[in-house]
Order: sequence, then C-alpha cells, then structure tokens
Amino acid sequence: MKVLVTGAKGQLGSTFVRVLGDSYEVVGTVRDELDLTDDISVRAVISEVRPDLILNCAAYNEVDSAESCPETALAVNAFGVQALAVMAAEFSSTLVHFSTDFVFDGNTSKPYSEADTPNPQSVYATSKLLGEWFAAETPQHYVIRVESLFGGKGLRRSSLDLLADALLEKESVRAFTDRVVSPSYVEDVAEATIKILIRGLPNGLYHCVGSGSASWFDVVAELASRLEMATPIQPITLKDMDLPAKRPQFSALSNRKLASAGVVIPSWQDAVRRYADTRLKYIDENC
Repeated sequence: MKVLVTGAKGQLGSTFVRVLGDSYEVVGTVRDELDLTDDISVRAVISEVRPDLILNCAAYNEVDSAESCPETALAVNAFGVQALAVMAAEFSSTLVHFSTDFVFDGNTSKPYSEADTPNPQSVYATSKLLGEWFAAETPQHYVIRVESLFGGKGLRRSSLDLLADALLEKESVRAFTDRVVSPSYVEDVAEATIKILIRGLPNGLYHCVGSGSASWFDVVAELASRLEMATPIQPITLKDMDLPAKRPQFSALSNRKLASAGVVIPSWQDAVRRYADTRLKYIDENC
C-alpha cells in the first residue's frame, strides 16, 4: 500500500511517517512540495504518487490569526481539503482528514458525540467544519476529530508541549480553569487511526481523543505531577485572556463510537503519564 502524508513535518504527520514507514511505502510532503492552496500542486503530486491512502495532517492552526486572515484559513482548511477529495475520488484513494473540537460552540456539559450538531464560533472553526464537509464528498473517507494534540518525537509545538517545557525549566505557567478538553496524544491518535483502516470500519466521522475530560488546569497539574515538578500553576479564565478568537468552553469529545467498534483509546491521564515518561527519559539520556 502506498500512503501519502501531508503536513509530514508536523506533530501528527511526522508520527504517521515514522509509524507506517516500516510496513508501507510512505511519501511525506510539506508545503513546499504539496501546497494545498494550489489545485495544480495537489493534482500534480497525487497524479505522480497515486496513493492508496491519503492522510491529511496539514492544517492552518493559527486560531487567533485566522480572525484577521480568513482567506488563508479557508484556503488551507477548507478548499485545500476539497482539492484532496477531488483527487482522492479520481484515483479511488481513501482520504483520512483530521478535524477539531472547535467545530462545536462549547455550550454543553457532556462530551460531544459525532451525532451532535456543530456550531463553529470562529473563522478557524468554520474553515475546519467546511473541510469536514468537503472531505465527506469523496466516496472513501474518514473524518477524524482530535483536540489538544500533544507529543511527537522531537517536536515542541502544542500548548501542552510548551507547558511541559516551562515546567521543566521551573518557569511559572498559567492554565484555564474554565475550558474543558480531552487531550489527544499523537501516538494514540495514530494507533487508533491505523486500527480504523485495518479493520475497515465504515466510512464517516469519528472522534479520536484521550478518553475522559478535564479542565486545562487539571491537565497541567497532572503533567506537573508526572514530571515531578512542583512549579506553581496560575489559574486563569478565558475572559482573563481576551483572545481574538472565541474558544469552546466545554469541548470534550466522546470516544464511544470508536469504542463500540472495538477501538479503545487510553485515558488522557495514561497518555500524559507516558508522555511525561518519554520527556524524562530524553532528559536522562541527554544530560
């Protein structure tokens, strides 16, 4: 099987390239090689590679910047996905597209399921929802929603990764007490995605996150404990930050659909433990 991974240097993309590389022919691309905003570039690369599977890990993730640059967010997160979907259909490829919890408004108190109606509250969120719809237009597709991604070999890009850096440097950190999430460890997302494909689950929409939910404050407290750091954590609220883009306050996702199909994802606490162990091991080996 030939696999095309877009966004191959990102946290999720690089994980797929590493995990799948020993078993399949994997072609990883970055923006200079496959520009999702350029239909000609998309057509040229897919026509040359002729992949059986496309893992779209590329995205415009600058949530606040998207408010002032909507054309960029839409070009990558929406119309870029549409271009991939068109080519996937033409070459009978399976398209796996990754989306986000931001498609919901956060006005709830229980984890969202795939049956819940999206209601995006920002430009970024709207662009991601449009991308979901475009991905679903190709016959063989999976739309997989993740949230609060963290981890990835050698990468320090997500909020949790940066918070871990600060904790290890004994710097003060801040965390939201009023934003509830289900953190997603890239290793677990990759493993679950591969199981979805190998088991041939029905095409469609799936939530794929660390099982359970917690406030960002509780997540960071768990991380600090696992890293054996007693650094004080400053509690903050979304109102304290006055961010340009509105965040969903309660955006935990439910894995029940995947679990019912036999794909069980570990708890977010277990994921944080394994992530912290990896960080500490790296420090020990490089001291």
